[in-house]
Amino acid sequence: MSADLPVEEPARRVTGPDDVVGAYTWARSFRIWDVYFALIWLATLVFVLGAGTPGWPVRITAAALLVPLIPLFVWVGRPILRGDPPEERQALGYLVAAMALFLPSAILVGETRLMTFALVPQCFMSLRMRQALVAVGVINLAPVAGWALLWWPSDQDVFFNALFAVVTLVFSLAVGTWIIRIIEQSQERAELIAELDASRHEISRLSAAHGAVTERERMAREIHDTLAQGFTSLLMLTQAVEAELDHDVAQARRHLALMDETARLNLAEARALVAGGAPADLAGASLPDALRRLAARHEATLEVTGAVRTLPAGPEVVALRSCQEALANVRKHAGGSTAVGITVAYSDATLTVSVRDDGCGFDTSTAGLGGYGLAGLRARAAEVGGTAQVRSTPGDGTTVTVRLPVPPPRSSS
Repeated sequence: MSADLPVEEPARRVTGPDDVVGAYTWARSFRIWDVYFALIWLATLVFVLGAGTPGWPVRITAAALLVPLIPLFVWVGRPILRGDPPEERQALGYLVAAMALFLPSAILVGETRLMTFALVPQCFMSLRMRQALVAVGVINLAPVAGWALLWWPSDQDVFFNALFAVVTLVFSLAVGTWIIRIIEQSQERAELIAELDASRHEISRLSAAHGAVTERERMAREIHDTLAQGFTSLLMLTQAVEAELDHDVAQARRHLALMDETARLNLAEARALVAGGAPADLAGASLPDALRRLAARHEATLEVTGAVRTLPAGPEVVALRSCQEALANVRKHAGGSTAVGITVAYSDATLTVSVRDDGCGFDTSTAGLGGYGLAGLRARAAEVGGTAQVRSTPGDGTTVTVRLPVPPPRSSS
């Protein structure tokens, strides 16, 4: 019973500002130990003064030796025991001073040995195992040996007192060892909790950093597939208009109208990008309608097969962006006179979009597919569980095919 109360102290660690309430709770729980120590000391004093033998002068002397234990505990022992962990040299000095008062009193009056129940737990609370075992052995055995040598009691009294001391010693060692094991386990758990807390903060930091990188990559793809391509179109249309102003005003006017439409679309795309909404071409329109306008701007043909139906935003956005990327590559690499065809095929579980041209083509085994172009197209398709395939042969055009999984159509019943 005496050893259970001080178990909490070595295991309690204030590790951060959010532990203020916990620190206050521990300060209150340590008062239980204060009360326990005071009760043991008071009971010991009553037993010493109420003993039948030896005489009054000896009992008063023994009681007087117990009195300094109170200020010694309050001013020295208590701060040491509340350390985390206790400072070993200071703890050893405190216990030596406490035993210097306890042992003479216990030798003079056997009832003083009741104070053992207050001193033994302090040994295990503040010292290492080996030092604690030595101190506990001295506290339990030295008073009996000194008492027997001083008063020469009967053999029966010596036997029973020695037996009681041995039993108390074994109990102290068993309970004290248990206390130390709990303290060590508590400290290991505290360290593990601190490591887990640090790991949690690190994971949170890495997650935030990964999220930021992912968002930057997404924004880069969006800008590449919309604004950058729109600006490229404006530059190409500007060059065409400059070449046509002198000999083909009608064609120049048509290209100027296309520039106006492209600029407005780019502005709408920028607003949708900032707002996080759907692409401007898909705003209030179906995917075939958006692709039809896109094909018109690029002078491409569009073929739609299968039962057209409304799909989730993810696959439709990927399909539109894939067509935009493929058409931009045609304009950039195959030239403006290249014939381009777009095919959209709806099936029960798949949406397939193909963009084919009859341009110069390229060798897919040696061509660099880095940057945000075809690599970004593949990344977009993968985000919704789809695939992107590029087939091309030098001199025989290029076909970009994107297959995306989609929910099956609802039953008409």
